[in-house]
Amino acid sequence: MSKILLKNARVVNENTIVETDILLQGDYIFKIDKDITDENAKVIDVNGNYVLPGIIDDQVHFREPGLTHKGDIASESRAAIAGGITTYMEQPNTNPQTTTLEKLEEKHAMAAGVSYANYSFLFGGTNDNLEELKKLDKNACSGVKLFLGSSTGNMLVDNEEVIEKIFRTTDMVISAHCEDETTIKNNLAAYKEKYGDDIPVECHGLIRSEDACYISSSKAIALAEKTGARFHVFHLSTGKETSLFRNDIPLAEKKITAEVCLHHLWFSDEDYKTKGTHIKWNPAVKTAEDRTQLWEALLDNRIDVIATDHAPHTLEEKNNVYTSAPSGGPLVQHALPGMLQAHHQGKISLEKIVEKMCHNPAILFQIEKRGYIKEEYFADLVVVNINKPWEVTKNNIIYKCGWSPFEGTRFNSTITHTFVNGHLAYENGKFSEKKNAKRLTFNR
Repeated sequence: MSKILLKNARVVNENTIVETDILLQGDYIFKIDKDITDENAKVIDVNGNYVLPGIIDDQVHFREPGLTHKGDIASESRAAIAGGITTYMEQPNTNPQTTTLEKLEEKHAMAAGVSYANYSFLFGGTNDNLEELKKLDKNACSGVKLFLGSSTGNMLVDNEEVIEKIFRTTDMVISAHCEDETTIKNNLAAYKEKYGDDIPVECHGLIRSEDACYISSSKAIALAEKTGARFHVFHLSTGKETSLFRNDIPLAEKKITAEVCLHHLWFSDEDYKTKGTHIKWNPAVKTAEDRTQLWEALLDNRIDVIATDHAPHTLEEKNNVYTSAPSGGPLVQHALPGMLQAHHQGKISLEKIVEKMCHNPAILFQIEKRGYIKEEYFADLVVVNINKPWEVTKNNIIYKCGWSPFEGTRFNSTITHTFVNGHLAYENGKFSEKKNAKRLTFNR
């Protein structure tokens, strides 16, 4: 059984930073202590750099099966470990969609042997697969996903009777994309009448508006409260929505939780002028004031999780006129560097980054033995040199789609090592071709 000894680490874990050594044995963290020695271990001196738990990303779109010209499980999970993400939960809007137990297991089989990072897949709820959902074992996957607003993949669930039945049927976390379809359709029709198909992208946040988001999320939360469902709102984009969430109870006791993504914390509608459709997401990037309020809610614990909503498209697709350009962009390689940049700017502590990107996803989805640096936990670890700057260029982008909305951005922090289940999967820009990823297991 292989052993690796990390010496001189500054471990960020459970709201503390501790100087210590970490001994890995096989897939697990064997010992955490000062001055560990083991003559059978490979020694890696991290020279006082920070060691974080591996990032858990609760929302990615890796495009396999059916959309693999944009990305696939192997290519995007490879980019993920370069970004310190050791665990991901992939979404059901592929082709075919992950809306049957058979397709769910097929996806897990696809990931086995090709994924660089640990994996699970969300089961997609639709207007007509309630009976299939009832058969879903609560430990089979990370949870259930509902599109309460349409987006890539056309998986809109708009039958209110079915939605309520889904909320009453499962004890699993129900995660949702919340945008009101009627509001968006009416807004889009008005802008198309004015501009035709070549609508200025600056209008995206007015079409997929604050009202569209709030109407949908508030209605879904009311239904969750009525039914007692365990409900998680993906990718908040408005300040107004943050008022819907609580911060007066521990996360483990919350029935209704929220996520924010890097792009809504980083960009604002002012960036459409230079970034154009490259920052066209659903929900839309909105105002600088929305961004400020999202940060406030993240820091005061109304928002529980930071994720990516990694959703690659080709440049050819993104460079179309507004109505033809798909929404979404690649983010897994740059999410942790982006949050570390916010730390350099004084916006967030390292401990809070770890809480929101590691601990809280593990708590929220009841993931077994991940999200923390603890003895007997899986050895998913990220080493960060917080004072090693680099610039995002075409040459260092790992995504299959070959571009990033962060091109030209200079980050102050570099991810030097990523361990997946005790295996050194990434080191200073180089990948191990051995894959040691595992299917997630849960404590439910």
